[in-house]
Amino acid sequence: MPSLHQTHSIDDLRALAQRRLPRPIFDYLDGGADEERSLSRNVDAFADYEIIPDVLTDVSAFQTATSIFGQAAAWPLMLSATGLTRMFHGSAEPAVARPAAAQGVPYCLSTMGTTRLEDLAAEVPASMLFQIYVFKDRGLTREFVSRCREAGYAGLCLTVDTPVAGNRLRDRRSGLSLPPRLTARSLLDFALHPGWSIPALTGDRFDLANVSHRTDALADNPMSLFDFISRQFDPSLTWRDVEWLASEWKGPLAIKGLMTPEDARRAIQSGASGVIVSNHGGRQLDGAPAPIDQIASVREALGDGPDVICDGGVRRGSDIVKALALGATACSIGRPYLYGLAAGGEAGVARALRLLRDEFERTLALAGVPDIKSLARRHIRHRYRQAD
Repeated sequence: MPSLHQTHSIDDLRALAQRRLPRPIFDYLDGGADEERSLSRNVDAFADYEIIPDVLTDVSAFQTATSIFGQAAAWPLMLSATGLTRMFHGSAEPAVARPAAAQGVPYCLSTMGTTRLEDLAAEVPASMLFQIYVFKDRGLTREFVSRCREAGYAGLCLTVDTPVAGNRLRDRRSGLSLPPRLTARSLLDFALHPGWSIPALTGDRFDLANVSHRTDALADNPMSLFDFISRQFDPSLTWRDVEWLASEWKGPLAIKGLMTPEDARRAIQSGASGVIVSNHGGRQLDGAPAPIDQIASVREALGDGPDVICDGGVRRGSDIVKALALGATACSIGRPYLYGLAAGGEAGVARALRLLRDEFERTLALAGVPDIKSLARRHIRHRYRQAD
């Protein structure tokens, strides 16, 4: 099996993660909704954009520092919230937050994470964001706001594209449950991956650490992942709830999961400080457009002020350059760092971030753009759209 040091791209990390994880666990990480068309399109859409370089510019040094939802970032990347992180490596969320802090990029902890938000804040002395849902039980949401404020989280990211759970066929077919357990269908896969199975099935209790105290069903018996998630989502959520959350939090608030200029404007009007253009990594509405294709229109709608983050499909540092040229403030990633985590724990996450940054800076040099503030629409065009 290749070592971590033999990985030279995010695709290499993905291949190594696939070797190290039982198939049901890898499919949960890698899969999307229904026919996975949006999942594929998220990645493929970046290839439709070409970078138009400047030449004979001094690229001996780079200016890549920026701010993301009020947090300093050494370069325009943030690590988005991903649930159930302990499934991919026993070191869980701290093994993601530490390399993020070391490399100067913000990390967002998920409500569905496997580490208590207070414990992570105590272990990793860096400003972090927290991804939140407005649950049917508004008291639970209010509790999260209070806990985040007391623990010193710098901002909230409200996910709004989950009125119901997406139809994730890979997970249905594998019978994935929470917590992971041996079944007749998964026994062979787990047996063939003892490096994952023994620590996962005999180690620390697996639960959704931030909500398990309010979810009695998790305490005694494994339950369907789909059943659990669907019980938490509130299909009655409206913009009034965004206004309510903004008034409760009174701090940086991002709305994640919108795709249109109209919704982006409404988000800012409702009290958000920025937006994350996302289709949930292709895990919710299959057939939704790729986020990169929506960035330019969202930026035009919002002007220069609010942050606009491109979330979904980033696999190379050049993808980040393309998103910035279209008007994004930064990009966010989920699967790329999870591939690294599954491949090599904390060192794998650090490897993923280093690979992306090296590619990012190499692309800037080849594009003749030493300062990210100089990236503009003239540096990019769509292969099939004359207007670009």
